[in-house]
Amino acid sequence: MLQRCLTTISLVFYYSFYAQVGQPAGARSMSLANASVTFTDVWSFHHNPGALAQLKQTSAGISYENRYMLKELQTQAFAVAHPLKNGVISFGAKNYGYRIYRSARIGAGYSMKLGEKLAAGIQLNYQGLRIENYGSKGTVTAEAGLLARINNQVSLGFSIMNLGRSRLADFQDERFATFMRLGIQYKVSSKVLTMFEVEKDIRSVMRVKGAVEYELADQFFLRAGCASAPIEIAFGFGYRFKNELRLDMGSAWLQRLGWSPHVGLSYDFKWRKYG
Repeated sequence: MLQRCLTTISLVFYYSFYAQVGQPAGARSMSLANASVTFTDVWSFHHNPGALAQLKQTSAGISYENRYMLKELQTQAFAVAHPLKNGVISFGAKNYGYRIYRSARIGAGYSMKLGEKLAAGIQLNYQGLRIENYGSKGTVTAEAGLLARINNQVSLGFSIMNLGRSRLADFQDERFATFMRLGIQYKVSSKVLTMFEVEKDIRSVMRVKGAVEYELADQFFLRAGCASAPIEIAFGFGYRFKNELRLDMGSAWLQRLGWSPHVGLSYDFKWRKYG
């Protein structure tokens, strides 16, 4: 019992830092080691607000992750994006943790095309942190993103989270992390996508990620990815149903901490379309 409590506490503080920095969301992204800054689906809300400008119809998604198979380290998230005549508005939220430690983030954003090949987005979030017996802290953070389509095969994405380095606590001037991502996507063929990405928090080492997505059969996708610092391996699959419903499932694996299964559903509404 004591060993489990100590393990849980250490994992909470290990993952809470990552949650504060840029907790992942969306089962497709997690199946690809979160090499997702160039993606243009509804989950771009949690990865790159600039990429949402590419959406042409209203989309919504929900996801769930059980980090290291512990109920104390679970994450729920959702995102909604709606195209307007000029731009795309979006809303989303994430909730991580349990009674003793909990972090939450809710926000809204706006994205638009700046030209035929360039898009940008901005997002404002209310980000909160609560630790039992230590109180809670909430603040507003901002993030921004860009997506550039070099040609039909290559896309570049960049995002930055917490532009103003919002303060978490006065003690030692502790702040919510400023977190940057830069990635490239290469479409090898009509069935194969490859992604390469680097992410950096100004207080930690750079993380390098690579992934591949393969359409094994019509609308059935296999995915795999890996990341460094710490080394993490991820894999999963996805299926798009004829009614525009998408199911994504998979897991990530960290050598010392184990498996992290995840599942997500998203839906593209046909009743509102622009472009």
